[in-house]
Amino acid sequence: MTALSAAVARTFAVDGALAASEPGFMPRAAQDEMAARITQALEQRESLVVEAGTGVGKTFAYLVPLLLAGRRALVSTATKSLQDQLFLRDLPRLRDALGVPARLALLKGRASYLCRWRLQQAEMGAHAGSHPGSFLPDRFAVRALQRVVLWAQATRTGDMAELDGLDERSPVIPLVTSTRDNCLGTECPEHRNCHVMHARRDAMAADLVVVNHHLFFADMALRDSGVAELLPTVDAAVFDEAHQLVEAGVQFLGTQLATGQAVELARDMLAGGLQHARGLQPWAELQTRLDRAAKDLRLACAGPLREVRGIVKRRWDECADDLPDMLSALKDSALAAAQALAVVVDAAPDFAKLEQRARSLAALAALFALPAEPGRVRWVDLSPQQARLVESPLDIREMMSEQRQLAPKAWIFTSATLGDDEALSWFTSATGLEDAAKLRVGSPFNYAEHARVWVPQHMPLPNAAGHAAAVGALAARCALDLGGRTFVLTTTLRALPQVADALAAQLRDLGQAPEALTVLVQGSAPRRALLQRYGDGRGCVLVGSQSFWEGIDMPGDALQCVLIDKLPFPPPNDPLVEARVLQLREQGRNPFEDYFVAEAAVSLKQGAGRLIRTETDRGLLVLCDPRLRQMRYGQRLLAALPPMGQLHSEGQAMDWLAELAHGHA
Repeated sequence: MTALSAAVARTFAVDGALAASEPGFMPRAAQDEMAARITQALEQRESLVVEAGTGVGKTFAYLVPLLLAGRRALVSTATKSLQDQLFLRDLPRLRDALGVPARLALLKGRASYLCRWRLQQAEMGAHAGSHPGSFLPDRFAVRALQRVVLWAQATRTGDMAELDGLDERSPVIPLVTSTRDNCLGTECPEHRNCHVMHARRDAMAADLVVVNHHLFFADMALRDSGVAELLPTVDAAVFDEAHQLVEAGVQFLGTQLATGQAVELARDMLAGGLQHARGLQPWAELQTRLDRAAKDLRLACAGPLREVRGIVKRRWDECADDLPDMLSALKDSALAAAQALAVVVDAAPDFAKLEQRARSLAALAALFALPAEPGRVRWVDLSPQQARLVESPLDIREMMSEQRQLAPKAWIFTSATLGDDEALSWFTSATGLEDAAKLRVGSPFNYAEHARVWVPQHMPLPNAAGHAAAVGALAARCALDLGGRTFVLTTTLRALPQVADALAAQLRDLGQAPEALTVLVQGSAPRRALLQRYGDGRGCVLVGSQSFWEGIDMPGDALQCVLIDKLPFPPPNDPLVEARVLQLREQGRNPFEDYFVAEAAVSLKQGAGRLIRTETDRGLLVLCDPRLRQMRYGQRLLAALPPMGQLHSEGQAMDWLAELAHGHA
């Protein structure tokens, strides 16, 4: 045993540093095994993929070896909120418990940091009425800008996450943050005080840097956030919540054109022109032309869709036939703007950057007017605000292989769900990690004793007209028996209102007063507010779709029943899915077994993972899809779940719920 291995083992021992500093800490064999294997990977600079079940404590299992090794490391996780949790809570606690002098840094994308120069411009515009600040839509946005101004005087990091209560969709945020397109770089009057530059300098000087997957891949593609410079200098790169890596990589390694880019360019050009070169060019006319081209392009991408909720992914061939014409119009409008800006380029520092943005936009419009490159797929992400045209690789194999070959280091990937076989093929085949070492450690929770799974036998098939109504009615009966404490997870947004309406109707039919059980529905309030309301009281049932399948922790008896409406197979008409199916067929593989069932197994494990969060949690998982009993692949999917006891009738399920309710009372 090496000195580092011994130090890691001592830390996790019953009389070790964690037991002394963490209330309630108890050694777990699975956590010990994971930490020991990660230590070995660090020392041997090898690639390691670890699937660790719920409750293993995987965060400490990789952070302790990293801190004790005393080597530079990069840790990437799925979201900015998880970044903040690692940096603000877990890492400082561990560093103090271990007594190591590690320097820590948090690095986010530039849009997460206040831009002092753009804030000054927004303030000036708000007073003068001639800058983006004057475009604030209502008094709430004006107040939000005033809050930012006050906060800017005291903040050290400039991280917009410090501003509690500022909606991430606020129109103020793009006015006071920078993008790769509009950043003035060394020409900026506030360059020496730039929060983005300070964050990057801190990261380059730190021993351990926390980033997120989106930032990692965006920087690999654009080299805009400092990760590309940081990566060669570290001895270890750890990716937590690694099951989200491929999706993040596919999104950000591709080429993108967003109509919002054109709208923002038009807005910034008009503001700069009126402020620094009034009368020298027809700024309002140029702005109107560019804005109209962006709106026409979004309409062409939307086709017959006029109203959308959330983000709708559309195939390239679903867009209107005049899409090439709209792209050409956008290109011409952007070039006209670039030519006008070139005439006044010496009038202000902003104009050179604006001209560059306009020419880049024109080049992107010209690119998307041509056929897609071989081996890549195109689609459109349509939202209420904009259309985002994407051309992307099908996976991240090539990129990850290149990065692993650049410099020897430990590459560690971990998540609670990475596949349903020992080779973790679902993850490793999409990332080019088939040659990596693998470790699977199960959850320490006693699922056989504390959890049950039930597949209702007489439920309609998912494509039957009455399926959503049957799911809602069953959810109402389960929630009533428990007094709430229930999640209903749907695989599609389309099924969400149907299930919610049927649930509410069943409660009325059973004579329940509205206040007896509160039904919370995704979309009726922000996600955080819904979870807060659910957690505050036990008489709630929450109906949610994809954003509620993971990343939610409701320990104890707050959540004791999870219903999933149907098997989460990938949508067959999704452009990425279609391209992957075609690729598998060309390779002589079975797309259904190798892709659809594998994807469903991982998603099902994620949804089921909401149920049992601690050693004492108890609950019921209801899978409202009879194909689990009828089809051969059903056994594979059930086997992918934690080892819960199986129930076979509604009577058994209701008896189990009654037992849970009695324990709660």
